[in-house]
Amino acid sequence: MEKLSNWDARIGRRVRIRDLHVLLSVVQHGSMARAAAHLNVSQPAISDAVATLEAALGVRLLDRSRKGVEPTVYGATLLKYGSMAIDDLRQGIKEIEFLADPAAGELRIGCPESVAAGPLVPIIERLTDCYPRVRLHVDQFATPMFSFPELERRDVDLVVARLNPSLPQTADTFEVEVLFDDLFCVAVGAHCPLARRRKVELSDLVNERWIMTPADSPGGAAVQKLFRDAGLPVPEFMISTFSVFLRNTFVSSGRFVTALPTSVLRLNSSILRGLPINVPMRRWPVAIVTLKDRELNPAARLFIECARDVAKTIIGQEQVRKARARTTKR
Repeated sequence: MEKLSNWDARIGRRVRIRDLHVLLSVVQHGSMARAAAHLNVSQPAISDAVATLEAALGVRLLDRSRKGVEPTVYGATLLKYGSMAIDDLRQGIKEIEFLADPAAGELRIGCPESVAAGPLVPIIERLTDCYPRVRLHVDQFATPMFSFPELERRDVDLVVARLNPSLPQTADTFEVEVLFDDLFCVAVGAHCPLARRRKVELSDLVNERWIMTPADSPGGAAVQKLFRDAGLPVPEFMISTFSVFLRNTFVSSGRFVTALPTSVLRLNSSILRGLPINVPMRRWPVAIVTLKDRELNPAARLFIECARDVAKTIIGQEQVRKARARTTKR
């Protein structure tokens, strides 16, 4: 590949954002035909855009096979940095829109279901009450183990997640702000006979129907340890699921018992009741995760301000201070 000694003459005037966007669409859809349909342009226009890029750089960017179109090592490198350029431009346009209308904006949020069913709700309520013209897109994904590919791909602007403190930190990738430490509690339905009792012993729950996250998850393992440490038989989970919706539905019927984050219990206090049983778990920080060195758009900054305010109401000023003191760059 020829060295690029004159950017303006050789590249700057020939590599267009539009062509990079076309190349990205071709790779994402696996064919020029599907990319053309997605972008609502002709297939020759797609071919011309790719050919223009290849001519400007002097290398082949795509390989074509029976499986479809895949980027070459040159294409993958161009997309890596081209995607960042497109995203930065998108963020810049959002910044301009915000300057024109500070109460408007758009934000893409990623989170697991346990956050969407808990602390995310009051945060969004506060944000939309204060800034009704902000538009939100919430993408749910599996509970992360401190790996956020959606954030690294820039599919979302930020992630709200529960972090596993025992996992390695990634200082070069993510910026983390801990909002608060969520506690863990045993819960039953509001109309369950156990909810009306003044005193409940752990032994009373051995033969109950349990619906829990899998036994090898943090919550499932904590419940098993709770019974073992008390010298009691470990109850078999009748239903194992990560779905908060299923757990809330079955527990609210009054026939099941579960253990869940207190933030989820608070949000569903009309149908669930916490039992006076302490579940020993390591701190379970709820945090906002963003990409390091990526400029946040205005709506993201507004969201973070609302999240800080909501955190104070969830656990109180002192615990927020302690949680924020542990905020780290990961």
